[in-house]
Amino acid sequence: MKLFELLENRYSTNIGDTEITAVTDDNRKITPGCIFICVKGEKFDGHTVAAKAIGDGAAVCICEHDLGLGDRQIVVPDSRTEYGNLCAAWFGHPERRMRFIGVTGTNGKTTITNIIKFILTRSGHKVGLIGTIQNEIGDEVLHTDNTTPVTFELFALYQKMADAGCDTVVMEVSSFGLVQKRIGPTHFETAVFTNLTQDHLDYHGTMENYYQAKRMLFDICDTAIVNTDDEYGKRLYAEITCPKYSYGKEGDFAYDSCSVRADGTQFTLHISMDNMDTRSYRVDTRMTGFFNVANATAALAVCTQMTGSEVSFADLLDTLGQCPGVRGRCEVIPTGREFSVICDYAHTPDAIENILENVKLYTKGRLICLFGCGGNRDKTKRPLMAQAAAKYADKLIVTSDNPRDEDPEAIIADILAGLTGTQVPYDVVTDRREAIAHALKTAQKDDVIVLAGKGHEDYQIFAGNVHTHFDEREVVAEELAKLA
Repeated sequence: MKLFELLENRYSTNIGDTEITAVTDDNRKITPGCIFICVKGEKFDGHTVAAKAIGDGAAVCICEHDLGLGDRQIVVPDSRTEYGNLCAAWFGHPERRMRFIGVTGTNGKTTITNIIKFILTRSGHKVGLIGTIQNEIGDEVLHTDNTTPVTFELFALYQKMADAGCDTVVMEVSSFGLVQKRIGPTHFETAVFTNLTQDHLDYHGTMENYYQAKRMLFDICDTAIVNTDDEYGKRLYAEITCPKYSYGKEGDFAYDSCSVRADGTQFTLHISMDNMDTRSYRVDTRMTGFFNVANATAALAVCTQMTGSEVSFADLLDTLGQCPGVRGRCEVIPTGREFSVICDYAHTPDAIENILENVKLYTKGRLICLFGCGGNRDKTKRPLMAQAAAKYADKLIVTSDNPRDEDPEAIIADILAGLTGTQVPYDVVTDRREAIAHALKTAQKDDVIVLAGKGHEDYQIFAGNVHTHFDEREVVAEELAKLA
């Protein structure tokens, strides 16, 4: 592809007829004839190796200031933005061939995106999904390393989805992806805001920065669906100017009369929108927990917007009732015993509190919570997670999560600081497998064990970014077999 074709008249250059062989922002992937985009990151600035990139064969560098490279440089206001534009052009603008639904917030993104995909697929659409657990092209499952893939990989994935016949893409849009402008020129037909609670402050620094990162999604969408039960949601709803609908205990999509069971949840949904009289519906789902009432409501609000008159609301409700839920989100692991085990991805104070509060409603025995905290991540939330767990659990087992480059014992010490002054009994078992075995050995009739933090993950991360296979479903089965 010629350089001028990739630039699409955004910038003029004397070497526009140059044949471009690749597009990259990684100086380790320089190949003859490529464009090298100089991106300034937290630890490395691509501008510092631009001259070397040219020497290694790059045809041209995209940079934010004059590097003295003459015709071999194109100076742009923002190299991250230009990288997104170049990746989109390189893959033939697949983002223009599909409609996009984006979901952002701290908690609930994975469940909401999976429910939306389930409903739209059953409604006759071919849907791509991009998220924390995995990426999907219809029924095809693809591995993912990031909630929002890096730019080049994202547009390569878009192309695969478009070529496979996807008409809709539903994706979790992370704060990292927004701040780092990974999504390029993607425009969203509908965007959802779930909530904002403490997470990723090791990266964003403050909650205000975290909020502003999430807010970016609502500058590039046609319609917003916002949880106004959340204080940041209320603020967002007041600030944005695009067409918008609220959901929560009050709003355009309001729920009440919730009834939670171990095998599902019922609630009443009241819809008041478009100057119509309020309509009320009884909703029955196979997903348990009050938090899934909000998730299901958000998904229904989106699908109402996306399907319009092509699918009746009664059919949307019927389809929702068939949705089995999401792996690692309040997932019951079979035990064949008189106690239960639930696996959940809860890894923030708010998520821990939500899952335990909901499970407590139907726990006849003790509620036992096993959890840890990730290494090389926000340390301030560690004692807060302990406090949240102590609020509802009858017993805690404090262990490791993904320690990464930190000492697991030091992480646990940070967690235990949050238990000062609480009365809940706790055990410390640093090795997570041994901790699960301990929980199973000590469980009694009608107890419920919540394994919090890993959810869908089937690995642990240790020093040096070493990933060790660790699937809690397998671990529970193996440890139960030893007790037989």
